[in-house]
Amino acid sequence: MTIALLLIGVLALLFTGVPIFVGLTVFGSAMLLITQGELGSATEVIFGELNRYLLVAIPLFAFMAHVMIRSRIVDDLYNTAYTLTRHLPGGLGIATILACTIFAAISGSSVATALTIGAVAIPQMLRFGYTPRAAYGLVAAGGTLGILIPPSGPMVLYGVTTDASIGGLFMAGIMPGLLMAGVFIAWSMGAAAFAHRHLAREPRASLREAVVAIRKSLWAISLPVFVLGGMYAGVFTATEAAAAGAWLALLVGGFIYRTLGLRDVWDSAIDACRVSAMLFMILAGAAVFGHVLTKMRIPQQIVETVVATDIGVTGFLIVMMALIFLLGMFLESISIILITTPVILPAMTHLGINPIWYGILLVINLELAQITPPVGMNLFTIKAITGSPMGPIVRGAAPYVLLMVAVMALVMIWPQIALWLPGTMR
Repeated sequence: MTIALLLIGVLALLFTGVPIFVGLTVFGSAMLLITQGELGSATEVIFGELNRYLLVAIPLFAFMAHVMIRSRIVDDLYNTAYTLTRHLPGGLGIATILACTIFAAISGSSVATALTIGAVAIPQMLRFGYTPRAAYGLVAAGGTLGILIPPSGPMVLYGVTTDASIGGLFMAGIMPGLLMAGVFIAWSMGAAAFAHRHLAREPRASLREAVVAIRKSLWAISLPVFVLGGMYAGVFTATEAAAAGAWLALLVGGFIYRTLGLRDVWDSAIDACRVSAMLFMILAGAAVFGHVLTKMRIPQQIVETVVATDIGVTGFLIVMMALIFLLGMFLESISIILITTPVILPAMTHLGINPIWYGILLVINLELAQITPPVGMNLFTIKAITGSPMGPIVRGAAPYVLLMVAVMALVMIWPQIALWLPGTMR
């Protein structure tokens, strides 16, 4: 009962529109005053939470993403994908998903992926006969891959919160991310073959065209391979990989594409600082809130409840995924991670749930939050790009909600989809 009242209280405060970090900090501080009569421990908790080497990865990955976005590589990525798939049913849709998949491994952001790829892909799809609803839904869903395919900001925050291996989380996201992309591609091809037979198709690319297209985007593709391959082989930690990726992004943008100026580097650094500062403030507020929960023995009470009800691993996961799905309709992904994870971590440990496996299920669910109204950020991103009413965008994204739930169920049933690759890391 106590945990329910606490969650209702903090959610009610967040729904008033105050910034997330303010809501968590104010609520946590108020509870500390009520339970302890002083705030002395809050500063120590905040310093301990932010004084972590792993957090350096967040500004570095953000800087790498902004540098690559300002290098304007997305046109080459999209053109390469379309050249290779234009002869297939739904070739433009396939190209859009492939471009989203590769760009997700650069940006680490769902909104950035939907915004950047959507600005290029949506006009093309409409020109080739896609209905607005189909084009909007495809880009909104493809954009969600941004936080499942590494690098991923939410994965870093989850790893810091649970002390799970961030490199392991990154590797665990690859197979589910590719599976999700494959499901989206299959849906696009099926819809083009049966529901949209009027769509224009072009002849298969010649070998020369394919080689030229791949060569144009080779450096853009090499960046995620370099970063993730280095972590997989044990050459880099996650933080070192972020630093190496940032340097490679500067080299690619400045000396290979030659589209990156000093002003772009400065703007990328400022944007990375803004994103990182926002995340660190939220993390500080969540640390205070989590400290209050620990002082009130809330995690222990949850463990006792789980033991008493004998809900089991499957029942626990189903309940948590349903709760997070509901929260995702109203709250932003980072706040969901930082509000729920410290509360349930002891219960996960008691049930023997692998934190990396749960982290991937959590991130897939947070992907769903990006395309479910009323506050799905990718839906608003598509609206900003196109100026379309929200109705067609929501209807276009609806089939992909079911597809993503199906993929989440597969990962829940067969954990090795997520855990096999991390198990082979050095």
